Order: sequence, then structure tokens, then C-alpha cells
Amino acid sequence: MWQSIQRNMTWRAIPVAAFVAGSIFLLPIVILAPLFMQISPVLFLRYMGSIVLGSNALLDTGVLPILVGLIVHYALALIYTFIIAVIVHRWGLAVGIIGGGLLGLCIYAINLFTMTLIFPWFFAVNGPILLISHVLFGMVAGGVYEALDDYDMPLTSDIQEGV
Repeated sequence: MWQSIQRNMTWRAIPVAAFVAGSIFLLPIVILAPLFMQISPVLFLRYMGSIVLGSNALLDTGVLPILVGLIVHYALALIYTFIIAVIVHRWGLAVGIIGGGLLGLCIYAINLFTMTLIFPWFFAVNGPILLISHVLFGMVAGGVYEALDDYDMPLTSDIQEGV
């Protein structure tokens, strides 16, 4: 099965989908965080930077935590988009969007329960805005990947061939 996926995936679509989905992920944060949470959207990037730099990055008003946060954010977007692409691969645009949204919800749950254990200061940003961002991320990652995917037939032909 893995050989079939490896052979038939559109690998160039993954980084494109990751960049687009990662950028869309930031939109609700940029728009809604100042309105409903009264915090600067840049704080979220500092949180992402704190994964590498530690909790002191939250208090640092310099550019380094923001740049590191962007790098971490897009690196995670690439990893998560790869996972989403492998799962929704070859099932079409509708499954890519709906399945991607469900996987985005799963990623939110995993992040909620693991990030707050490993990085206790993350509890402050968990909430509905981050939930919306994760679901949108998954929908866009799955949708963009499937829109660019060259192979949209279910794996039944490979199963029948014994691959």
C-alpha cells in the first residue's frame, strides 16, 4: 500500500497546499484574536517560536521569536499537510475538504492535549479561534492538495492487483 501511495502521490502539491493552508490558518487569528481575545496576533507567532526558544520568547518583543515562530508554523504546516495528503489521497476534492477538516479537528485535539503538557504556557491561547483555524487549515490543506493531485481514483485498482 505504501509503495502505491509513494508512487502515485503528487509530491509537488504538498508544499503548495502547506503554504496556502498555513497562511489561511493565520487569518482567523489575525482577524479574531484582537476582536475577541484582545491580544495581538503576533503573540501567536511568539507562542510558536516558544516551542524552540522556550517560554521567554513570549516576553521578547524582538523580531527573533516572530521569525522562529513563522518557521516553526510553516514547518508544522508541511508535516500536517503531508499527513492529510496521505490520508485523503486519491479520493477527490469533496473528501479532501471534508476529510481535511475532520483531520484538522483531530490535529487541534492532539495539539490541545500534547502541547499544553509539554509547553504549559500554551493553555492561554487554546480556544474557539484556534479550533476554527485548525479546521480551516485541514479543509484547505486537503482541498488544495486534491485540487492539484493528478491521481484521484480510489485505491480499489491497487487492491485488486494485490499491491
